[in-house]
Amino acid sequence: MRALLAAMALTGMFTTTQAVADSPVVVELYTSQGCSSCPPADAFLHELAKRDDVIALALHVDYWDYIGWKDSFATPEYTARQHAYAQSFNAAVVYTPQMVINGKEHVVGSRTVQVMDGIMRHQAAASSVDVSVTRSGGAVEISADADEEGDYLVQLVRYTPQETIAIRRGENAGRELSYANVVRKWDVVGRWDGSSALNLRAAAEGDEPVVVLIQQAGHGAIVGAAQLR
Repeated sequence: MRALLAAMALTGMFTTTQAVADSPVVVELYTSQGCSSCPPADAFLHELAKRDDVIALALHVDYWDYIGWKDSFATPEYTARQHAYAQSFNAAVVYTPQMVINGKEHVVGSRTVQVMDGIMRHQAAASSVDVSVTRSGGAVEISADADEEGDYLVQLVRYTPQETIAIRRGENAGRELSYANVVRKWDVVGRWDGSSALNLRAAAEGDEPVVVLIQQAGHGAIVGAAQLR
């Protein structure tokens, strides 16, 4: 199927409003405006966000708010997602800056060499789900095919490509920091067993980028992904 999709893309059968991905690697950065060790990882995410073979997402957590600066992008849901990953990794603690790669491994987000090694490992591994997403008015059409059955969550993510914040208090007081691909909404829009092709329509108002992730239930591996910028 991937060869067919590639051929169709080369012949112009897909419009610029449709994305078909041969499993770009998903990198989730857990960060905070109040974290003094996070700015290098935040800057690195800007570089990852420029790549077509990576879906880079910044999820701001709220557990550093108490030290003097409330993160304006943080939500308890993103903190909960990070804690769920920690449980799946059998990790005793959560931390920032943390990058989670394809839902399978985690690394300190400022350790660029380790992050790039992880991305390359996941690029070399064959994905088990092909995903495509197409805009349709105020919605998106999602389709997917799986190599094997499973218990998968279909997730729709919206993000702002760039935000700049002047930090007035806390560990980063006096700094103006720029953040890439700040996640503003993360919804589960379906559940799928992979036994037949997935065809799903989900609301997606506005022109912000759209990311679709297919992930094993229980904060397992991300087995397929696509995005529209």
